[in-house]
Amino acid sequence: MDRGNQLLRYVGSRLLLAPVMLWLIASLVFLLLRVAPGDPVDALLGSRASEAAREQLRQQLGLNQPLPLQYLDFLTDLLKGDLGTSLVSAKPVLRIVRDALPASIELGFVALVIAAVLGLIAGFSGIAKPEGKIDLAGRLYGIGTYALPSFWAAMVFQLVFAVKLGWFPVGGRFPPTLVPPNGSGFYLIDGIFSGNWQVITAALRHLALPAFTLGLLLSGIFDNALRLNLRRVLRSDYVEAARSRGISETQVVLRHGLPNALLPVLTIAGITVASLVGGALLIEVIFSWPGIANQLQEAINRRDYPLVQGIVVVVATLVVMVSLVVDVLVAILDPRIKF
Repeated sequence: MDRGNQLLRYVGSRLLLAPVMLWLIASLVFLLLRVAPGDPVDALLGSRASEAAREQLRQQLGLNQPLPLQYLDFLTDLLKGDLGTSLVSAKPVLRIVRDALPASIELGFVALVIAAVLGLIAGFSGIAKPEGKIDLAGRLYGIGTYALPSFWAAMVFQLVFAVKLGWFPVGGRFPPTLVPPNGSGFYLIDGIFSGNWQVITAALRHLALPAFTLGLLLSGIFDNALRLNLRRVLRSDYVEAARSRGISETQVVLRHGLPNALLPVLTIAGITVASLVGGALLIEVIFSWPGIANQLQEAINRRDYPLVQGIVVVVATLVVMVSLVVDVLVAILDPRIKF
């Protein structure tokens, strides 16, 4: 019961800190956008627009107000759940984010599953014979995939599997000859629930290459984490005690070593969610994937302040929520953790 109260206090403290973190992130993005070179008015009207037209648009967008007033308006709208309106498309930022977010979540989830499967297999492969050829190959795999430039890997996979072999489309999320399914925005889920195999096949063919590319690049994180933790656990006293009781090495690894080694990997999975944002940015741009990272890149190029701020706030909220859930799960599963 005492541990349950400690867990509740821990969750409560994390929930209280979450708004502070989001406020700091939102404030930092607001400030960086204003001090960065460039002007959204130039991006919208061009450099040849008259000064009167520029001043009229600046007044219309509220950019003529002092910076503290702009910041106060930004925070006030944010507290109301209003992320503003895009300067370029004049659409509500919340609608743009809502339309693009399912594509990024679908890509990120499949890539995370691929990364976990590949990384855990590679990390577990060298345990039977440490310092052997398989173990060395697993280490090289982990280092190589972690250090591989994402833009280079994406273009190589496009060239080989899309251009040369023709197995997958070069880019996009859905064939232009088909009508995208209506529903949640997750094409795979919508296709499964509707029983439309044409939609499922088309969505999988477009999803496979970018998801595998991103998953492969992130799999080295899981490989290195499992390899290091499993090796440390197998050298611990309680594992040696299990061996001394005559338990086979397979049971020692599967029943005593692997469950304890996977707990830090769960934490790594939560951290990897933040890495998905940075990794998915180049992947979505190269594969023309209509996700949130692609929208962020276009908004930055067009100096669309409200859209950049809204996307960053939404992504930061998701990362904070996932980190909180992972930390709570690890705390529940591992009684050794103190609060």
